[in-house]
Amino acid sequence: MASAVEDFPRGGTAKKSTGSKTVVHRTEADNLFQSNEQAETKKRKAGAKDDSKKLKKQKAEEKKVGLTLNAPVKCVEILHVKDVKEGMLMLGCVKEVTDFEVTVSLPSGLQGFLSIKNICDSYTKLLSEQLDSADTEEICSLPHLFYPGMVLRCVVAKLDVTKRGSLSIQLSINPKLVNKSLTPSGLKTGMVLSACVESVEDYGYIIDIGVSGTKAFLSKESLKFKHNNAQELKVGQYLTSQVEEVKNDGRVVQLSANLTTIAQTCAEPKQGWNLTTLLPGLLVKAAIKEVTKHGLILDFLSSFNGQVDFLHMEPEQASSYTKGLQVNARVLYIEPQTRLVGMSLRSHLIHLETGIEPVPAGRERIGEVVKECKMTAMHHLSGGVLELPDKTLAFVHVSQLFAQPEHICRILDFSPMEQIHFATLRKSVIGKPFYRYHDVQAGQVVEGTVSVLLSHGMVVHLSDHIKGLVPRTHLSDIVLQNPEKKYMEGMKVKCRVLSVDAENKKLYLTRKKTLVESSLPLFLSYNDTRPGRVSHGYIVSVKDFGCIVRFYNGVKGLVPLSELSSEPIVRPEDIFYVGQVVKAKVLQCDPEKGKMALSFKAVRLDAKVLKKSLNGLEVAILPDEIHAVLPMSHLSDHMSNCPLLWESLQEGDIISKLISASHLKTLTKKPTVRWSLEEGVVAKDFSEITVGLQLVGWIKNIMPYGVFVEFPYGLCGLAPKSAMTDKFIRDTTNTFQVGQTVIAKVTNLDEEKRRFLVTLKISEVISPQGDAQTRLINGLQERRAVTEMLVMKGVKLTNGQKVGAVVLHVDMLSACVHVSILSKVMGKKKSVRLKYTAMVQHIDKDFAVISLGDTAQLTVIQTCSHLNEIFLSESEKLKAGMTLSAEVIEPSCQELQGLPLVSWERSMPERKRTASENQTGRKGHCFGEILQGTVRTVKPTCIQVTLEDGSSGSVHVSEVVEPAEVRLGSFPTSSVKVGSVVTARVIGGREASSHRFLPFSHPKFTYTISELTLIPSKLGIYVLFLFSSMSSCFSRQFNSDRKSLEVTTDPSVSGTVELLAMTTDSKDIGHPEKLYKLGQAVRARVVEASFPPHRFVLSLTGVHKLEKGSITLGIVTNIQPQTGLLVKLPFGGMGTVAVTDLADAYRPNPLAVYNKDQFLRSVWMISVIDRVQKRIPEKDPEVLSVNKLKAGQIIRGYVKSVGEQGQVTSSASCPSRLQVTAGFSWDVGLSSLKPASAAQEEDSSDGEDQEGSTKLVEKQNFQEAELMDPNLRPQDAAAFERLLLASPNSSLLWLQFMAHHLQATQIEQARTVAERALKTISFREEQEKLNVWVALLNLENMYGTEESLKKVFERAVQFCEPMPVYQKLSEIYAKSNKIKEAEGLYKTMVKRFRQNKEVWFSYGTFLLQQGQSDAASNLLQRALKSLPPKESVDVIAKFAQLEFRYGDVERGRNMFDKVLSTYPKRTDLWSVFIDLMVKHGSQKEIRALFDRVIHLSVSVKKIKFFFKRYLEYEKTHGTPQSVQAVKEKAIEFVEAKGTEGTK
Repeated sequence: MASAVEDFPRGGTAKKSTGSKTVVHRTEADNLFQSNEQAETKKRKAGAKDDSKKLKKQKAEEKKVGLTLNAPVKCVEILHVKDVKEGMLMLGCVKEVTDFEVTVSLPSGLQGFLSIKNICDSYTKLLSEQLDSADTEEICSLPHLFYPGMVLRCVVAKLDVTKRGSLSIQLSINPKLVNKSLTPSGLKTGMVLSACVESVEDYGYIIDIGVSGTKAFLSKESLKFKHNNAQELKVGQYLTSQVEEVKNDGRVVQLSANLTTIAQTCAEPKQGWNLTTLLPGLLVKAAIKEVTKHGLILDFLSSFNGQVDFLHMEPEQASSYTKGLQVNARVLYIEPQTRLVGMSLRSHLIHLETGIEPVPAGRERIGEVVKECKMTAMHHLSGGVLELPDKTLAFVHVSQLFAQPEHICRILDFSPMEQIHFATLRKSVIGKPFYRYHDVQAGQVVEGTVSVLLSHGMVVHLSDHIKGLVPRTHLSDIVLQNPEKKYMEGMKVKCRVLSVDAENKKLYLTRKKTLVESSLPLFLSYNDTRPGRVSHGYIVSVKDFGCIVRFYNGVKGLVPLSELSSEPIVRPEDIFYVGQVVKAKVLQCDPEKGKMALSFKAVRLDAKVLKKSLNGLEVAILPDEIHAVLPMSHLSDHMSNCPLLWESLQEGDIISKLISASHLKTLTKKPTVRWSLEEGVVAKDFSEITVGLQLVGWIKNIMPYGVFVEFPYGLCGLAPKSAMTDKFIRDTTNTFQVGQTVIAKVTNLDEEKRRFLVTLKISEVISPQGDAQTRLINGLQERRAVTEMLVMKGVKLTNGQKVGAVVLHVDMLSACVHVSILSKVMGKKKSVRLKYTAMVQHIDKDFAVISLGDTAQLTVIQTCSHLNEIFLSESEKLKAGMTLSAEVIEPSCQELQGLPLVSWERSMPERKRTASENQTGRKGHCFGEILQGTVRTVKPTCIQVTLEDGSSGSVHVSEVVEPAEVRLGSFPTSSVKVGSVVTARVIGGREASSHRFLPFSHPKFTYTISELTLIPSKLGIYVLFLFSSMSSCFSRQFNSDRKSLEVTTDPSVSGTVELLAMTTDSKDIGHPEKLYKLGQAVRARVVEASFPPHRFVLSLTGVHKLEKGSITLGIVTNIQPQTGLLVKLPFGGMGTVAVTDLADAYRPNPLAVYNKDQFLRSVWMISVIDRVQKRIPEKDPEVLSVNKLKAGQIIRGYVKSVGEQGQVTSSASCPSRLQVTAGFSWDVGLSSLKPASAAQEEDSSDGEDQEGSTKLVEKQNFQEAELMDPNLRPQDAAAFERLLLASPNSSLLWLQFMAHHLQATQIEQARTVAERALKTISFREEQEKLNVWVALLNLENMYGTEESLKKVFERAVQFCEPMPVYQKLSEIYAKSNKIKEAEGLYKTMVKRFRQNKEVWFSYGTFLLQQGQSDAASNLLQRALKSLPPKESVDVIAKFAQLEFRYGDVERGRNMFDKVLSTYPKRTDLWSVFIDLMVKHGSQKEIRALFDRVIHLSVSVKKIKFFFKRYLEYEKTHGTPQSVQAVKEKAIEFVEAKGTEGTK
C-alpha cells in the first residue's frame, strides 16, 4: 500500500462505507470492536469543543467505524512486505525443507521461515525429551513431516530484521495460534481446520486443533479408508482435517482427513464464520462486486468483502470477469487490523487436491538474465508484467521498477502460490556476478564481506543470497590462534572457491594467500590432471605412509613416503601439518577410479645463493638446505640476460621459481624448461623416448659434427650437423651457444646403445602457442628485475627518461645510456593501429627497440623469433635502421609496462637492380638464355661459374660433354680449366640455402643460383629412363654404411648401385670403394625407378634382373644346418642353397667352409655351386625322383630329420614334406618345427561321424605340410614380414617365424615375435591366438624358467578361454615328463572346471597313461558326483574307452557291461563297445557280444545296422560257415518280426 494514501487506509472512509447497510448490521450483530455506549461517552467528552472540532471527531469516528465494517478497498494491490504484521494469517506452500527449518512461499512472492520449534506443543515436547535423554522415542525430522508443494495455514509469529536490514518473516503452524479465535461452542460440522498430531493411540490419533477445552480424535480406520495405503501418521505431523461430528458442546470432536473432500468443501454461513474466526485456505462461494483495472472486489459469506489482485485472477478468464458473476474463491490471507481479506481465483489453488507445483515446468531459470523482454501490463501500486522472449510471463515488483525498463531483466525467484517468476529491472542486481550458488565455480577468485566469525571458521557473504564458509584451517597460510584480531565483521576479503554444492547451498572458500594468488593450473576435476602437471594444494591428512593432498571440488591424491622429499623422511608428521599449502606434481592418475599419485619432488623450488662462481651460482635449496648448482646459462632463456642476472644476484639472495633439472644436483630457472616439466612434456627415462617426441632442452656441447642437446633427467641427444638448421652450415661453432634453450624433435633411436638423434630444424619442430610473446615478456621482466636490483645499488637511470632525447636502452653493467633525438621518436605519441612499417632503432643482443611508423611509439621485440633460430652471417642479423613489418597484438601490454606488444617479420628493402636483373625479372635468368661466365672452381661432380652480372652458376658433370663423347672411366670436368671463359645455357636453378635443384616449371622457383649446361645442343629436356635402358652416369661417392655407390646422371637425378650390382668379379668385391673414383663416367643399366623423387636403382654389371641359369654374386646371410645356406642376391633377391647343391660330390661336413657375409659366385635357379669354373665329374648321381632309385643301389645323402620311426635322408634336391597334426610342437633342439608322425587314430565315440571330415582334415594337413616344408618356407625375417602383411591372422606363419629365430637359437627374438603375434592377430580369431599362446608356453617350458612360464600362463588364462589353456599346459607338462607339475595342474583343473566333463576325461587319460588305474577309478567316482546325473552314462562310457586304450581291457569291458545292462537301448554305446572289442577282444567274446546285440528290444532299423556289422566282421575274420550262420540268424529275425506283425 502506497504511503501517499496513508490518510486513507484500506476499507475507505466512513462516508463511503455507510452505503452498505448489511455491513453495518453485521458489525453490530458481531459486536466486534465497541458498543454504542462507548461511542456516546466519547461524544459527550467532545461536547465542550467547537463545531469544527466536532466535525473532525465525527470524521475520525466514521473512519474507525469503516475499519470495523470490512468495507471494500479503494484500489486493489498485491500484499507488500510492509503490510505484513505479527498475528496475520496466511496460506503458504512449502518450498524447501531442511533439518531445522522449512522455507514457505507466501502470497505475492513473499517468503517465510517455519522453525522446528514452531510446529506444535507436542512436537516441541518430544524435541526437549530427545535432548534430555537418549532413551526416548525417536522423532521424525522435518523432511519426514513436510514436502515441497505442501499447502499450510500459517500465522506470522515474529518479524525479525536481519543484519543486512531486510525483514525476515517467522511463521508458525501451531494450531493454538492459527485457530486461537475458535471456541468449543463455535465448532460446527463441516468446518475445515488445520491441525497437528498430538499423540498416536491404538485405534487412532489425538489431534491438536488448538481449541482450548476440546479434544479431537481421528480414527485409523477412517484414515485407511480415505487414504489407500497411507503411512502411519507421526507426532507433530501437520494435516488439514474436517469436522465430522461435534459432541458435548464442542468438548469432543470427531475428524476426517479425506483430501479430495476437504479440497472441495466450501465454507457456509451456517457454520458461523466471521471476520474474527475466518481462516486462510477456506474455499468460499463469492460474487464479483466490482471489476477494477488492478483486480476484483468480491462479496462472500453473505456480507464480507474480499479482494483478488491481478496475480490471482485466472489468466485465461481475465476478460470474462463481470459484475455479479458467481465464482469459487480461496482465502489467502487476513490482515488482523484492517480485516482486509485477500483471495485467489487461480485454478491450482481452487483445486488443491492435485497439490501445488513447487518448481516451474521446464528448466531452472532463477538467476538468469533475459534480454529483449516486453512490458505487457503496469500496475502502479504493485508492479508490472513482463513477457519474456519464450512468451512466458514474469512479474516485476514495484520496488524493482526504479531502474529504467531497458527490457533486460534478471529472474529472481519463482512463486509457487502465483505460479509465476518474479524478476527485477535494477541494473545493480542484473550486473551482479553471483545470484545463485550455481553461478559460483570452484577455483574462482571472489570478493566478499565478512559476516560472522565462528569457532569452526568464518562466514563470508558474496552477495545478499550467497554465503560461504572459510574453514578455520583456511583463514591463513598458517594456523591462526586468534583470528578475531585479523578479521572483523564487515571487512572486505578476497577468497578462492574450494568447492561448491549448489543443490545443498554449501560453499567452501579459502583465504590462504598461496592458493588465492597461485598461477599454477587448477585441478578442478581428475580430468584436469596429467602426469607431470604441478599445482598448489593443501594437506588434509598426514599418515605414516604419506600425505593426502586435496585440491578443488574434492580432487585429492596421495604423496607416498618416497615422494615427500629428496631426503629420506621417517615421520611425516614431524615435517608436514594439516592445512599446509604445498606444490605437488602428478605422477599418475586414474580419473575413472578417482585415484592420483603425487610427488613433492621436482616442483618449483626456492634457493638461497651461497657463493658466486665464474660459471654460475652455488645455492642451498630451501627449506632443507640441500646444496646444488645453478649454472649461469640456466638463469634465463635469453643468453644475454644470464650475465645480467648473475651480476645482480648476491650471496644471501633468495631465488624463486627454480626447478630441478637432474636429481636436485643441477637447477634451472629457464621458463621454457620449467613449463615443459610442469606440463608433462618431458621424458624421464630412455624408455619413454619415441621417434617424433618433441622435448625442450639446452645445448650441452658443440662439436664439429653437430651439437649435443641435454634434457631434464640427464638425457642427452645428438643433433647432427645436417639436422641443426634448415640452412647450410660450414662451421658449427658459429651457430648455437652452450646453454641456449632449444626445442628438439627425436628422429632416430638406438635402443642397444641407448642413444638417440634429434633435429633442431625450425621447419620440423612445433613451437608452443604464443611462445614468442611469452618469451619476450619473460625476458623483459627479467631485465626489469635486474634494473630494480641495480637501482637499489645506486644507478638512477630508467627507460623512457627524457634528457633532451628519448632513452632507447640503459646498459646497467657499463652504465651506458643509448638515446635517440629523431623527431619521429620524440614527437607527440599517437594512437596505435593494427599494422605498421617499423624501424629498428637499437639492438641489444637478444632484444631490439623499434619505432612504429610515425606514431612516436617505441616498443621492444626479440631478435630471434624462434628458440632454434641461428644467424650464420652478419647480413641475416637485425641492424639499426632496418625496416620490419609489425602487427600490433596488444596496444598497451601491462607486462611491457604499457608498451605495445607486436609480432614482426622482415621486409627486405628494395635494392637497385643491375641491367641483367631488370631483364631477367624476379625469378632470375630466363630458360634457354645464353650467358658468358668465368670458371671459378672445378670439382669432380660440378663446375662453379661466375656470370657477367656477378651472379653464380653451377654446371653439373653431366652437362659438360656431349653424352655420346663420354668415355667410360673418364672425368668430364677435368677438361675445363679454372679462369677460362665459357658460354653456357640456362636450364634451371638451384636454391642457395639447400642447394636443391628446381626446374623452371617448379611453382616455387625463385632466382638463386642458375643451373647451366655447356653443351650447345642441350635444351634441358629430361630424358625418360626406361627399365633395362643403358645410361651414362658419374660416380659421386661410395656409401660405406649402406655398401652402395651413389651416382648422378642429371642435375636433378641421382641413383644407387648396390654392392652386388657393381661388379661380377669376386676379387674386386673386397674393396669396392677403390673401383670407382669421384666424378668418373660409368655405364649403368636401370633396374628400378621412382617419380618423384627422380631416383633410380642401377646396375653396372649389364644385368638388370635375375634369370634362370644366370651367374651372379651372392652373400651368405645365414647358415642352416638342416637346409643349407641362405644367400642374398642382387636386386633384393634371396635364395636358398640346399646341402646337396653345395658341391658336385658328397662331403662329410659341407657347411664348415662357409661363413656369414661370405661372397659366393652362384648359379641362379638351378644350383649354387662353389666351383662352377672347375666342375669335377659327378661321383654321386643326382636323385630327382623316387622312380630313379633301384633296389640295391648305393647312394649318399644328408640326414634331414630324425623321428620315432627312423631318420629321413635327403639326396640331391628331393623336397621333403612336413606332416602337421592338430597343434604345433618343437623338438628338443628347437632348431626347426618338428615333423610330427602320422596322427594316431582315435576311436570315434559313435563310429559313424569320422568319415565325413576325413577329406577336409587331409586337405588341411596337406596345406599345412606344404607351408611347413623348409624348402618352401621363407628364409629370412624380411620375407616373413612380407607374408605377415598379407596374412596377419595366420598363426601358422607366426609360428614359422618363431621357428626361424629358434633355428639360430635366438630365444628372445622368438619371444618378441610371439608377443607381436598376440597384439596383431584379431581378437575374433580365438583359435589362432590360442595356437600362439600354446607355442609360447612350449617355448617357456623348454627354454624359460618356471617364473616366466607361470607369467605367460597367467596372461594366457586372462586373455583366452581358461579351460583350453589349462589343458594345453597340462599336455605340455605330460609330454616333457614333468609329472608332478602336470598332476598339480590337473587337480586345479578339476576343482575350477568341475562342471566340464572334458577336464575329467583329460585327467583320467593322464592317470591311466601313468599306470595309476586305481586313481583313475577314484577320479571317476568324483566326476560322477560333480557332474549332472544326465552325464553319468557318457562319463562311465568314456572312462571305459580310456581303460581299453591305456589301462586294463578287462576292467573296461566290465564297465561297459554294467552300463549296457542298465541302459540296453543305448545303441551308440553298443556300437562303441563293439569297435573296442574288435580291436582288443577274442573272436569268441566278439561273437557273443554280437549275439547279445541282435536280440535287443530296439527298432528294426537299428537291429539291421548291427546285423550288417556282424556280417562284415564274419566276412573279414570268420569262415563261410560263420557267415552263413549270421545270414540264417538274420532270416530268423525277419520271419519272427513278420509273424508278430500278422498277429
